[in-house]
Amino acid sequence: MSETIKTDVVIVGAGPTGLFTVFELGLLDIKCHLIDVLDKPGGQCAELYPEKPIYDIPGHPMVTGQGLVDNLMKQIEPFGPTFHYGDMVEALEVLGTAEAPQFKVRTSNGLSFECKVVMVAAGGGSFQPKKPPVDGIDAYEGKSVFYAVRKMEDFRDKNVMIVGGGDSALDWTLNLHKISKRLTLVHRRDEFRGAPHSVKAMRELVAGGNIDLHIGQLSSLTGADGELSAVTIKGADGEKAIPCERLIPFFGLTMKLGPIADWGLNLEENLVPVDTEKFETNVPGIFAIGDINHYPGKLKLILCGFHEGSLAAQRAHRYIYPEKRLTFQYTTSSSNLQKKLGVS
Repeated sequence: MSETIKTDVVIVGAGPTGLFTVFELGLLDIKCHLIDVLDKPGGQCAELYPEKPIYDIPGHPMVTGQGLVDNLMKQIEPFGPTFHYGDMVEALEVLGTAEAPQFKVRTSNGLSFECKVVMVAAGGGSFQPKKPPVDGIDAYEGKSVFYAVRKMEDFRDKNVMIVGGGDSALDWTLNLHKISKRLTLVHRRDEFRGAPHSVKAMRELVAGGNIDLHIGQLSSLTGADGELSAVTIKGADGEKAIPCERLIPFFGLTMKLGPIADWGLNLEENLVPVDTEKFETNVPGIFAIGDINHYPGKLKLILCGFHEGSLAAQRAHRYIYPEKRLTFQYTTSSSNLQKKLGVS
């Protein structure tokens, strides 16, 4: 067993909420380690839509998922957090009391941590894409079948087929048709769950002959050595083979809460209830921030996760420095905070 790592806070999840919480903790002189099952920071932003534009981040009329992650990583550089990628928290042991929390955290890679606070910022938990029930699709995955768009250039000048009727399918239809050789959208019915303006824009592209729309379901795949050449669609009028070099099924994600479910937290439909004063769970010292938590009026927005992480950090300070009075300061006027940030 490796030597136990001692730190103030362990953050479970290195998505945008977890990353910004590093900043808020750093301003309070609180050190942290982050553990994430992915091989890089950014959570779903980096894994599922790195090049997708996001329009509701304050101060950024538009920023891509990866752009947001890059900015957050730059913002937290002064605080030197330690990241543990490709790892998952498997066990948590409560060592302290309600007034003075202390935890032992163990991971699947054999790491052991002792800390006073645990921040769960794990989004919806671990997630896996739902796959279409089509024989042989595994052979094409990663080469010509993708469940997320990580690099738009992978689809340039290709016959692209997108399957789905939600926001992801429609958003990427509107973005990828500009660079693909030909784009085909497939949905099982002629009704869509996406935003009305996206549905309207898609139908205008179909009417103008810019993209193709087929109502039906995937039936079979044709290709060799992992490279697709055609996809057969089964609709009301029978089966039809459509040229396809890149297939993107958007069938949603299967969320798994994982070992967190065994931590003694109150759970409500695989979400963790918290208060809205400090976003603490029923276990003192364990906080849940971002998409994994639940409270009246909860909105699953990145900016809400930022707010939750800020208030959780204020409460965490009481556990880390119980004898120290916390004086609220603004980064715009506090020379102390500016010094921490390296502002001259």
